[in-house]
Amino acid sequence: MHLLEFILGAIFILPVELSTTKNSTYTNPMLPGWHSDPSCIFVAEENNSFFCATSSFLTFPGMPIYTSKDLVNWRLGSHVFSRPSQVPQIGNTTVQNGGLWATTIRYHDGIFYAIVSYTPESPFIVTGFIFTTTDPYNDNAWSDPLVFPLIDIDPNLFWDDDGTTYIQFSGIHQQTIDLETGILGPASIIWTGFTKYIPEGPRMYKKDGYYYLMIGEGGTELGHHEAIARSANIWGPYEGYSGNPILTATNTTQYFQTVGHADLFQDASGNWWGSALATRSGPAWENYPMGRETVLFPVIWNEGEWPVLQPLRGHMNGWQLPLQTRAIPGSGPFVEDPDVIDFPPGSAIPPHFLYWRFPPEDAFAVSPQGHPNTLQLRPSKSNLTSSAPLTTIEELSLIMRVQTDTLFSFSIDVVSFEPKLQEEEVGVTAFLTQTQHLDLGIVLLPKSNSGSEGGANLAPHLRFRVTNVPALKGDFSGSLPTIIKPLPESWLNAPIRLQIDAVNETHHAFSAASSTDSWGNELIGIAPATILSGGDGEFTGTLVGVYATSNGGAGTTESYISRWRYQGKGQDINNGTFVPYTPFVE
Repeated sequence: MHLLEFILGAIFILPVELSTTKNSTYTNPMLPGWHSDPSCIFVAEENNSFFCATSSFLTFPGMPIYTSKDLVNWRLGSHVFSRPSQVPQIGNTTVQNGGLWATTIRYHDGIFYAIVSYTPESPFIVTGFIFTTTDPYNDNAWSDPLVFPLIDIDPNLFWDDDGTTYIQFSGIHQQTIDLETGILGPASIIWTGFTKYIPEGPRMYKKDGYYYLMIGEGGTELGHHEAIARSANIWGPYEGYSGNPILTATNTTQYFQTVGHADLFQDASGNWWGSALATRSGPAWENYPMGRETVLFPVIWNEGEWPVLQPLRGHMNGWQLPLQTRAIPGSGPFVEDPDVIDFPPGSAIPPHFLYWRFPPEDAFAVSPQGHPNTLQLRPSKSNLTSSAPLTTIEELSLIMRVQTDTLFSFSIDVVSFEPKLQEEEVGVTAFLTQTQHLDLGIVLLPKSNSGSEGGANLAPHLRFRVTNVPALKGDFSGSLPTIIKPLPESWLNAPIRLQIDAVNETHHAFSAASSTDSWGNELIGIAPATILSGGDGEFTGTLVGVYATSNGGAGTTESYISRWRYQGKGQDINNGTFVPYTPFVE
């Protein structure tokens, strides 16, 4: 089935309890692009604002917090993890899907709490971290963490009426925690779940005299779903709901699949909503380069009854939404805004830019002396590719942003790059992990018909290459040849534009041009987006950005880029319309 058929065919039928005269229509995903494992809350004391936290795994800064007043316009509020000293383990994590899993955000007595699990995945040793702040719009305001051991992943925080603090985590285990010392009480399994298969992502709510325990099950794949149980005692026994699962796309033809890892929250009017993760893949679950995204659905939760979670669709009708506004504080841009970034003097690296682990010291500088309106990149010795799994730590000169659109154009201008040693390179990448990425670079290589590595016989080339480690459980099986072309001499005295375009739902195209003739783009390579789906990056999603490397050599030549542009184009997956695709230039 074509993508538009999924979206346009997803007609949401409202139950009788929701009056159609008062509902508002909105579209999913709520947070497009890789925003997995969401946790969301409503805080009346913060001007009736909503806050959502998502996973960050190996990206830094990590643990992003998004904020909104209307559930439609979402802005990056802050990153909980913005100082390497907070979680230094990230710099030593070699497994590509290790790192910080599933942040839960909560608010209690005027304080915001963010709890998360860290795991290198192999060996599976889990550590818990709790961060606090009274200012969720400021990276620096988040505390250093309270660190404690965990039995399993996906911790949740819950305060009972008597002030006792509990954590629940996958299993489904529960124990008390002292938030001053980190001392834990004995852990007990309080529910094994509906299917008893991979019970995880627990949420605890107290309502109408019951403790409601909602969990994800089935793994974050096509069998993913939510189930719920309740008890009059927080330690149980818990009675599972006869209507489980309460949310799933399993065994359907819906475009949004893998739905689960949900959280429930209210708005200022007392209406209930839910957030969850989902992939825009359809039941084939083969092509989903943006990975797991955050979606929104209305919930009916009548007194003394079980919550009713509305089935997830692209177009939805829900409760009356708050008035739309972009008057929202925060450190970063709105999620769906384009990038128009020229790195002027005195500016900082934009807060939504991300690194893979911690970058090398002094890898990036904005408008360094003699190079105004540029971003300077110092090359890392390692390139983006690694074996699976990594056996040594590799720092990367790599800076990216999340792909937030099915169709998009991303480009940068290489303003200055004068490589001196073979294999010095600067380029653009569509990156899922170090084992799955697509790259187009300007690289110094021997001239044609020259076997010499001497400087006089080296020349800049354009090189497109694909990394897709075959041993992984990826969704693309095969190989694509590396493409190398000499850089036209006429391009050498002007900035060179490198560009990535998602030309349709399934393929990314890589092109280059002299900036003096940007409409004369030369297509260098094209690759299926299935390379950026699943495999080692099953938990994450595609990022696009810029890298610089000596490819293992001794090169140290800086490169300078500018005119960073990202723009969603063409088919609007959120509302099912189609706009003719045009490559983004200005």
